[in-house]
Amino acid sequence: MSAKQRKIIHCDCDCFFAAVEIRDNPVLADKPVAVGGTPEKRGVISTCNYIARKYGVHSAMASATAMKLCPKLIILRGDMNKYRVVSQQIIAIYREYTNIIEPLSLDEAFLDVSNSTNCKGSATLMAQEIREKIKQKTGITASAGIAPNKFLAKIASDWNKPDGQFVVLPEEIDDFVAELPVKKLFGVGKVTAEKMTNMGIETCADLQQISNFDLVKKFGTFGDRLYKLCRGIDNREVKTERKRKSLSVENTFETDLQTIEECEEKLEQVYQKLLTRAGRIEELPEIKTLFVKIKFYDFKNTTIECPGHEPDYDVFSELLEKAVKRESKAIRLIGIGVRFKEDGSGEHQMELFE
Repeated sequence: MSAKQRKIIHCDCDCFFAAVEIRDNPVLADKPVAVGGTPEKRGVISTCNYIARKYGVHSAMASATAMKLCPKLIILRGDMNKYRVVSQQIIAIYREYTNIIEPLSLDEAFLDVSNSTNCKGSATLMAQEIREKIKQKTGITASAGIAPNKFLAKIASDWNKPDGQFVVLPEEIDDFVAELPVKKLFGVGKVTAEKMTNMGIETCADLQQISNFDLVKKFGTFGDRLYKLCRGIDNREVKTERKRKSLSVENTFETDLQTIEECEEKLEQVYQKLLTRAGRIEELPEIKTLFVKIKFYDFKNTTIECPGHEPDYDVFSELLEKAVKRESKAIRLIGIGVRFKEDGSGEHQMELFE
């Protein structure tokens, strides 16, 4: 579709799990609410409403920490079957406008409406209609970003949250991207952002001053991606199907872990995070392997795995202990995950982003 400007909508439900729970129990509407594990069992927060966020609560935070920040926080157990029903209702609404849909999770998706005749071809009006239908059909709100590519659409969907939308027109891309903080670029985490800050890079306009060659020299193959993103370039198509080979999560700790006991204390949080991610997937492919990855204080990695058919805390614990014993060093990161069989059963509609 190089001859025709693409029209991409990124639609993202606001505080999805919490929003569904509040919908079903309206008395919670004016209270801080989160969905996640209990503090007593070292659970983590999956999502929370905006009232809770004002206290500093956020997803992937330990539930015990969340309760300290917000003592009146109501933490509810998630109901993935209920969330999947709502997700299917939302997907049905998307299909009224296009069949080119790429779900990222139960609560967000990319839509390519370039050839849609709805709303006289206006992606902006389509996004408005979609959001209104979601509200009427499911009782929850959604935000949307509209842009010529996936990267910009995803950024734009965060601009007017909650229950809003933002449009980046083709002629506005240069100005929009120039002022964008580099930390908004997909793939730029704390470590990369810190490197950029040390280089005097705060915005995409700053990043544009560096050549592709120097970016690749500094950041490896990711440098080429940075060169394109900071100019608003993203040629990825909206994919209706994709193969996922694995699913994993990881936590980097502010303070390095010194003992196996400290690692075990953190493992429960990482494990709950994995279960939350897996729960967002409608049809989990068949699992063949479980694995643990750790990164030592000196950034050296080690990975250990074994056969398995489902996430198992005890197995991850055993793998973690073996991995830690490989080096007598402090640990800055723990990651766990599963690998899927590659016989075709790994076909999967979702890609999860950190």
